[in-house]
Amino acid sequence: MRIVLLGAPAAGKGTQCKSIATQYGLLHLSSGDILRHQRAAGTELGKKAQSYMDSGALVPDEIIIEMMTKAIDKAPAVGFILDGFPRTVNQAVELDKSLACRRHEIDAVLNLKIDDRTAAKRITGRRSCPRCGAVYHIENLKPKVEGICDNDGTELVQRPDDSPEVVANRLRTYHEQIEPLVDYYRNNSTVYDIDADRDVDEVRACVFENLDALVKA
Repeated sequence: MRIVLLGAPAAGKGTQCKSIATQYGLLHLSSGDILRHQRAAGTELGKKAQSYMDSGALVPDEIIIEMMTKAIDKAPAVGFILDGFPRTVNQAVELDKSLACRRHEIDAVLNLKIDDRTAAKRITGRRSCPRCGAVYHIENLKPKVEGICDNDGTELVQRPDDSPEVVANRLRTYHEQIEPLVDYYRNNSTVYDIDADRDVDEVRACVFENLDALVKA
């Protein structure tokens, strides 16, 4: 199975991707995680992407396409789920071309839908550990000691791309550039609209219900 997961920032893409990957044995490929790893490692791709990520803008297509197609090439035969890629119609077109060369195609697109106000609240409340990468939330996932990581005692920080100003820009970017991607996939693949403004377990159950039906079809 080859799946694309779409959705606004904080719609729960990462959480659902991990569950899907475990349930169906797929490789979870997160463009955000890969980009942050590249940036932390100081690679050429990471340096090019850093200024865009810090401002909340989308990383240019040529950078993200090169990075993700290389990652997809390493995916097992059972398939993969893409988290955060593609983000533009051009990226989707290039992805389809790359898969077609291997006689593959995207089997399903999961579109997680969430209200902007809910998304902003989820993002701006996030705090992360700069040492181990653990993520918390000031309301929904508090550490045992306020502002301190449970794992290693490091002081938690708010990532630059989680500030209110950057979040507002990220949501504008989503509506302007990513929503057309849903229309593209409606014409080329099976799209499942999922209400993500619910408890994570309810969202997961809905996702599995749709994917199970796809597998059995």
